[in-house]
Amino acid sequence: MDPRWYTEAVIYSLDVDTYADSNGDGIGDIRGLIGRLDYLSRLGVTCLWLNPIHPTPGRDDGYDVTDFYGVDPRLGSLGDFAELLYRAKNLGIKVMIDLVVNHTSDEHPWFREAVAGGPKKDWYIWSAEEPSDRFQGMVFPGEQKETWTWHKEVQAWYYHRFYDFQPDLNIENPEVRDEIKRIVAFWLQLGVAGFRMDAVPFIIEETEPGNQNSPKNFDFLAELRSHTQWRRGDAILLAEANVEPDELKRYFTDDGGAHSRLHMLFDFMLNGRLVLALARGDAEQLIDALRDTPKLPDGAQWATFLRNHDEIDLSRLTAEQRADVFEEFGPEERMKLYDRGIRRRLAPMMKGDRRRLELAYSLQFTLRGTPVLRYGDEIGMGEDLSQDGRYAIRTPMQWSGARNAGFSTAPSKDLIRPVVSRGDFAFKKINVDDARHDRGSLLNWFERMIHTLRESPEVGCGTCTHVDVPVGRGVLVHRADGAAGTMLFLHNLSAEPSTVDLSSLRGEAEELNQVFADQDYEPLDGLKDLALTGYGYRWIRLRRSAAA
Repeated sequence: MDPRWYTEAVIYSLDVDTYADSNGDGIGDIRGLIGRLDYLSRLGVTCLWLNPIHPTPGRDDGYDVTDFYGVDPRLGSLGDFAELLYRAKNLGIKVMIDLVVNHTSDEHPWFREAVAGGPKKDWYIWSAEEPSDRFQGMVFPGEQKETWTWHKEVQAWYYHRFYDFQPDLNIENPEVRDEIKRIVAFWLQLGVAGFRMDAVPFIIEETEPGNQNSPKNFDFLAELRSHTQWRRGDAILLAEANVEPDELKRYFTDDGGAHSRLHMLFDFMLNGRLVLALARGDAEQLIDALRDTPKLPDGAQWATFLRNHDEIDLSRLTAEQRADVFEEFGPEERMKLYDRGIRRRLAPMMKGDRRRLELAYSLQFTLRGTPVLRYGDEIGMGEDLSQDGRYAIRTPMQWSGARNAGFSTAPSKDLIRPVVSRGDFAFKKINVDDARHDRGSLLNWFERMIHTLRESPEVGCGTCTHVDVPVGRGVLVHRADGAAGTMLFLHNLSAEPSTVDLSSLRGEAEELNQVFADQDYEPLDGLKDLALTGYGYRWIRLRRSAAA
């Protein structure tokens, strides 16, 4: 058992229902995923993160759960899930699942019992009076009308941070907290390696009608971590918490500074600045991000990402910064979502430019933290903007140029969602089969990069810092220092070639090895005048001298 496995992991995020269909009903399933595990192993994935797999009415893509102890029958059975865990373990792949316990579906038996006046009424949040903040705090502006909805049968208002069919659970109720622990224990006993916790700031919110600045119960995070690790010592909690920078450390540490809460957080601050840096071709924002990041306690880790299952969230950027990103990556209104994000895949955002794509992923995988890759990004899949909202980036995986992109043998009309069939990113042009047979494909590049990363323990476990040397605004130089040595990373975010002088580091190394780069450069002869092409990158390992 390695309790720090997550610091060196490569996490791959997918929706089971859009990944691979084994029975021809048009919906991806667990058996289909099992059949693709060898592909994921070859790619270098060490951990799968599965988006919701529980029974659901399907009004919010599985985030409206009706049974936290079951598997959606469209996806398979608990037996299928156990087989997935067994097969994945044999390939060295761990499996994490979504823990969506901020709310339930309004069709969940708990809520129905609450509405009927049963004991579970206190499992939800009610107000007899109309809350003054009823129209505030909506997660989906433009789609939600309110966060408190009148329930005629109960004759009271119930709270829902998300849609009105997703009533919030009352985390202040000890019975609810105990039930969440039972859910966690159930899936850990089956063999999952941990949980990606959805909407954590709202889970721990002590909701008070009329108060949008309700206090947060951070102690519950410590309570849940303690329970999780008691059940399985190497299990982790990875949280979604897009909050202000000065609040981030509280998700990891208690008031005494002990690392007693979450293991990992998605690095939304870095994500926004990385997207901005790529849009502007300017490394300044990344330098600021490396400088401003709170120092984490030992064992805490960031999860880095370029794309996830939602829109690219630009809410932490200024209005001017958002405008620059929209102009470069989302110039059309249909590409935007909730006035704060972009509902596109990275490949079309970069106009299919391989140089920029490689640069972007090289940056993501070498900056601080554990990289998270969204399914299909390894082949450069595109989006379908004809789909509503976030569904634009949740289209079926493109396995081949055959019917339905090899995702399913069902009639096209029966697919859970249409495959991308038009334009430069159509499945006839972008698919796994073609990429596998093209040595120069993005997929094969990803395999080389990931395997290089996995042989570089300095990156996941080491410290990540900016190297302050004279360079152009488009160039970022950073380093990862660990027990195994030091890695230097050079990235040119601009289209213009550049050179980098690192001779100030000469005394730190007696041997230099370039382990990965965008092209074949001249052999390393010292650290002076290192060339970088436009959108170029270089990974250089320093072997330390005894004096260093």
